Amino acid sequence: MNKLYIGNLTENVTTVDLESLFKEWKIPFTGQFLVKTGYAFVDCPDDNCAMKAIDTLSGKVELHGKSIEVEHSVPKRQRSRKLQIRNIPPHLQWEVLDSLLAQYGSVENCEQVNTETETAVVNVTYSTKEHARQAIEKLNGYMLENFSLKVTYIPDEMAGQSSQQLPSQARRGFGQRGPPRQGSPNGTVRPKQQQSDVPLRIMVPTQFVGAIIGKEGATIRNITKQTQSKIDIHRKDNAGAAEKPISIHSTPEGCSAACKMIMEIMQKEAQDTKFTEEIPLKILAHNNFVGRLIGKEGRNLKKIEQDTDTKITISPLQDLTLCNPERTITIKSSIEACSKAEEEIMKKIRESYDNDMAAMNLQAHLIPGLNLKALGLFPQSSPVLPPPSVPPAYTPFGSYPNFCDVYEVSSIASGGQQLAQSESETVHVFIPALAVGAIIGKKGQHIKQLSRYASASIKIAPAEGPDAKQRMVIISGQPEAQFKAQGRIYNKLKEENFFGPKEEVKLETHIKVPSHAAGRVIGKGGKTVNELQNLTSAEVVVPRDQTPDENDQVIVKITGHFFASQLAQRKIQDILIQVKRQQQQKTVQSGQPQSRRK
Repeated sequence: MNKLYIGNLTENVTTVDLESLFKEWKIPFTGQFLVKTGYAFVDCPDDNCAMKAIDTLSGKVELHGKSIEVEHSVPKRQRSRKLQIRNIPPHLQWEVLDSLLAQYGSVENCEQVNTETETAVVNVTYSTKEHARQAIEKLNGYMLENFSLKVTYIPDEMAGQSSQQLPSQARRGFGQRGPPRQGSPNGTVRPKQQQSDVPLRIMVPTQFVGAIIGKEGATIRNITKQTQSKIDIHRKDNAGAAEKPISIHSTPEGCSAACKMIMEIMQKEAQDTKFTEEIPLKILAHNNFVGRLIGKEGRNLKKIEQDTDTKITISPLQDLTLCNPERTITIKSSIEACSKAEEEIMKKIRESYDNDMAAMNLQAHLIPGLNLKALGLFPQSSPVLPPPSVPPAYTPFGSYPNFCDVYEVSSIASGGQQLAQSESETVHVFIPALAVGAIIGKKGQHIKQLSRYASASIKIAPAEGPDAKQRMVIISGQPEAQFKAQGRIYNKLKEENFFGPKEEVKLETHIKVPSHAAGRVIGKGGKTVNELQNLTSAEVVVPRDQTPDENDQVIVKITGHFFASQLAQRKIQDILIQVKRQQQQKTVQSGQPQSRRK
């Protein structure tokens, strides 16, 4: 792909003219220019030189009064399915580019090309030659955010082979593309190592953004190259704001290295501009992770402060909005100490993310057909709002690759039983007595809406006494209804500040089980209940010496955060289903119903 086609030449252009032009712009070439009437060909030593010639000369330089065109020279037999698209706006969202390409046919592969230009370049492979032809006709010269796209063929080595000879993966639609990409294709090299699903998000003073980017993007390119990371600087967000968010996508080590380089650049710029104020490191973290970062009674955060010799503060819950579910973690100390603290903080956040992902995946298996996307448990807006024309592909985290899946998951289908066949369950959730008004809402509107939304019966039991500190919410419905209703109650309590900024919402939940099945929940020597607690991180207790109620049932108490409680409930229901099946099998085998001893 090193041979170039040079077009739109006047008849009197000579080899000497072209050689002088390339030398003037310091573009290496090998061999002689092959000059024809109106066009010419030349070889470059490598792909980078060829790309430099295209980016520097095509449509930008005149020769004998005519603007020349430079593109890859592709033989007709290889003008098949592969295209190169240049001059892509540097901060264009991947979703916009993907949707634009998909208008002209099925895209098999789309990969980013590293260049020295501020604009981005991608190589695209369509599934058919006709799709590629339509794309090049429609997209070449297409204006996208005031940038004119340049589209050319690139050699398709497979063009001469039959479709049966193509690798099997190359014909499976988006099989080669990997996970969905978000963010902007800003000319950075994707890391070869395993990239973390959790990006590092930081806030930087607006006056330092120029220094971080550097002249013609040189500084930011150097950071991305050295740390093998992808960095999005959201310059256009929050116009006029004193600070701008930066998203760093890489391995945990790459994120930390890039963050440290950015801190060093800001410190140098502050010295050069005689900026005297302290520049702390500010990390953005979704509110759902902050409670676990802080730890019980703030122990986790205190340990990080002690281990790294830093001062760490976290913005209050009151600063959260529907459009900004992130909290700001401010770290003050030396650059070296701040960098160590960042590593520890992000380690905790990534652990929380992994735990939530595991919990959600297990939850989906435990409730077949559960649509986690439809549950609406978390804020449905982005801190980095996309342009109006761009559908918000991610809800609580902005433009993050893969990370979006943790709180907005596509519909999960599972074979076997359908939710409609699940039996209704009754669960008692205990909430602070002062929170009853918030759950009921004005004239009962909130609890009615919650009941309709979850398709569950939701009632609040009378207080046990005038000084009762807790009230019992009785929820009846199928598993998905329980998931929805309980999730919204947890969120409502957090939103209304019934739990402090350093507290994680943990509620006590009771479910009733047949007295003869209580032993199965406990297990021999408490083995089952201990395994249950280790698996779910919830506290599970079957109080001893209980007197069964009129339905011969006893209570199992579950205490924990939302996902922990949900997992424990589902596992206990699994045990009850197994007990019920065993009873049914015994009944069938005996040929008559078993009477219970009185």
